[in-house]
Amino acid sequence: HTAYAPLMQELAEQGFLCLLEKMPLNLAVLDITAADGLQEQFPEIEKWYIGGHSLGGAMAAIYASRHADELDGLVLLGGYSTTDLRRTKLKSLCIYGSNDRVMNREKYQSYKSNLPTQYVETVISGGNHAYFGSYGEQKGDGTASITNDEQMTVTASICRSVFLEGDD
Repeated sequence: HTAYAPLMQELAEQGFLCLLEKMPLNLAVLDITAADGLQEQFPEIEKWYIGGHSLGGAMAAIYASRHADELDGLVLLGGYSTTDLRRTKLKSLCIYGSNDRVMNREKYQSYKSNLPTQYVETVISGGNHAYFGSYGEQKGDGTASITNDEQMTVTASICRSVFLEGDD
């Protein structure tokens, strides 16, 4: 889980309170309810977003579908929603790297119809799958033409632009 701490730091610098939950065996699928109770710990926070990377994104989408009335948005990093979110009010953001060779693009395209109609999709030029975290190279991934730090900075900037700028 600490592999995502640098991205959380970048997001915090953009104005987000970031909560990073440790997952059993580093797999969100093993504790899909890990975010339960977090909102009560921070009652001063008015807008809540959930996100995840790769399979963690799919699990975040399932959580969001079950808690859509408590959340404002969803961030999918190199991932997609296998659950139907079309009838939710969730502001949704999909980000992936142009050199990502891990995310299944065919499935990504087929599952885009599960997102609310107002979703935002952004491709980070030169980014890859592994660079949303700091855990090193990932087998089968493409070679990034930007640095790990650059991909995280761009990701945080995109999140700020979509969720904080121009927000009511």
